[in-house]
Amino acid sequence: MTRRRILLVEDEPGLRRTLKDLLASSGYAVETSGDGADAQDRAEREAFDLVVLDVMLPSRSGFDVARGLRKNGIQTSD
Repeated sequence: MTRRRILLVEDEPGLRRTLKDLLASSGYAVETSGDGADAQDRAEREAFDLVVLDVMLPSRSGFDVARGLRKNGIQTSD
């Protein structure tokens, strides 16, 4: 069975680490980013089942990342 891939985008390192550990312990393959522009770039290059975005991020807000991904036709898996 293939593990579902999650891109977790959170700029606070402690919270990012805690959330990653919790999701990974539930069986998800978790990739992380702490920056909006980096997250958008990665989500456009790699396939993720879910992208979890913080709203307030360095370089680009979570809202802007979500809009950019949708504008570029990026969809998460079913």
